[in-house]
Amino acid sequence: MKILIACEFSGIVREAFKAKGHDVWSCDLLPTEIPGQHIQGDVLEILDQGWDLMIAHPPCTYLCVPGAHYLHTQKDRWAKMIKARLFFENLLNQSIPKVAVENPLPHHYAELPKYNQIIQPWMFGEPFSKRTCLWLKNLSLLQPTNIIADHGDRYVRTVRQQAKYGKSSNSKWYAKATPRERSKTFPGIANAMADQWG
Repeated sequence: MKILIACEFSGIVREAFKAKGHDVWSCDLLPTEIPGQHIQGDVLEILDQGWDLMIAHPPCTYLCVPGAHYLHTQKDRWAKMIKARLFFENLLNQSIPKVAVENPLPHHYAELPKYNQIIQPWMFGEPFSKRTCLWLKNLSLLQPTNIIADHGDRYVRTVRQQAKYGKSSNSKWYAKATPRERSKTFPGIANAMADQWG
């Protein structure tokens, strides 16, 4: 298949599909972190190039729940939210045969269409909690591959701290990680996408 991974700079999802033998390209305004088939630029300019599948990760800053309170404190936030929603919907409504759009849980002000599924990294062998919504077109729900039984907040927080900052850290990984680090897809989820949708 000819596959586009939209709004991905990490290369994680792209490389998972590449390992399955697909002709896969990532596209982002940023350069790729993993060398490979990457288009640095505006994804809207390449959507008509005969893709069979697109997996899109549009920016969530103005659409997701944690940012909702800024709508009432930053006067330009509403306009940015509307622009982000239009970009999201543009990706979702493309005529590409198969489409998946991934984002955190949106706040109700964004008025996004209802998502098809919520997944967690711990459903795919990753000892982390990060609620992620999937909007799917002509794709099956993503089935868990390796559920971590003890995925409570305390356990997840501890694993995050140890993985990122060592055992002595008493701060949450998510709070300390940069938005760039938090936006990356977990390899367990990327591998499940490649196995099940590729």
